[in-house]
Amino acid sequence: MNDMANAMSTQEQLACLILDEVAALTRDGEGITRESYGKGEELAMQAIENYAQTMGLIAERDAVQNLWLRLPEDKRDAPAVVIGSHLDSVPQGGNFDGLAGVVAGMLVLDRLRDDIESAPPVRVLALRGEESAWYGKAYTGSLALLGQLPASALQLRHRSGTGTLGEALAACGADVDAIERGKAAVDPKRIAAYLELHIEQGPVMITRGWPTAIVTGIRGNMRHNRVTCIGETGHSGAVPRWLRKDAVLAVAELLSRMDEHWRVLLQMGMDLVMTTGICTTPANSHAVSVIPGEVQFSFEVRSQDKDTLERFYQLMQDECSAIARERGVSFEFDQRLYSAPATMDAGWIKAFEEAASVSGASAVHIPSGAGHDAAVFANAGIPSGMVFIRNANGSHNVHEAMDTADMMQGVELLIGALQGRGAP
Repeated sequence: MNDMANAMSTQEQLACLILDEVAALTRDGEGITRESYGKGEELAMQAIENYAQTMGLIAERDAVQNLWLRLPEDKRDAPAVVIGSHLDSVPQGGNFDGLAGVVAGMLVLDRLRDDIESAPPVRVLALRGEESAWYGKAYTGSLALLGQLPASALQLRHRSGTGTLGEALAACGADVDAIERGKAAVDPKRIAAYLELHIEQGPVMITRGWPTAIVTGIRGNMRHNRVTCIGETGHSGAVPRWLRKDAVLAVAELLSRMDEHWRVLLQMGMDLVMTTGICTTPANSHAVSVIPGEVQFSFEVRSQDKDTLERFYQLMQDECSAIARERGVSFEFDQRLYSAPATMDAGWIKAFEEAASVSGASAVHIPSGAGHDAAVFANAGIPSGMVFIRNANGSHNVHEAMDTADMMQGVELLIGALQGRGAP
């Protein structure tokens, strides 16, 4: 027991060392910035490669520049269980979103080194480009890996307005031609399962006092990065209400109506969240004395049910048409982006439950409101499972606060589930 405690302590120290170094390399003021296919993400990739070498792991990049780690001692050729997560972040985000899952996978490999045959072959996957904040498309690394990234996504522009996703992929060494042809960088049949440890990005676990939880499913989302409401610019003092075509009031009415639809659907028992994270008038022309003739805003809806997503989206389209008639405005939409909901594999959920009963970790079930790469693998027919770790202060902000002791409980769940499923 003392040897196990010492080993855990050593592993936790290693986890802290890796997490702290990657944070130092990618700190951007108070927060963390690891841009998808940009400098910060690449620095994190290199740091993980360096630590893998120190730990005696083999590190290799695939054709779309994701990073794979494995034990050199494991010569088995059977399909592997992949433990993965992403290394990019939102601008001025936190350090643990994604990175904690990659570090947890490294610790699993380290723990299995002396007992390889007790579990299936294991690979760790550090994915790129999971966050949609940079190019408007989530899961680019995992979609490209499986040959499922739409060719049209390569033309998506960077949030700054300069450069495209395809150009960024090419600059970091990815095979853009293969991505455009839909050629997978790995044979999905070589992946027996995909497992992911991730911080919870909401307040449920921290409020309930749950260090770990088993994820049952992942919400899908439907979004427009940019919707433009076009009205008519005018003098604030000279145009009466009945002649105004005020784009701000039109958007405000739209969002108010959608909020009411949201409330009603929740009362009906549907799973749904709606967000408009961007809403702005043109900065070069707006003024206190100007009736706004244009508003640009984002629109996103998430649900665990595809039909609910489609129903709510159609409601939004209907309300846009009605408000356009009533207020004399128009709405223009950029490309609609869609990420499908996913259900986690019942077999791996059971394996996590059994591992929790042995380790004493909490095994409550929880759905994921946020999206994760596990959804891509699950929807590709690869059995997938997720473990959540509690995290204070939410996520996608500089105040993420995961306790590494909780992460170590998550590592125990991963190891226990792997050993419970046994070697092929």
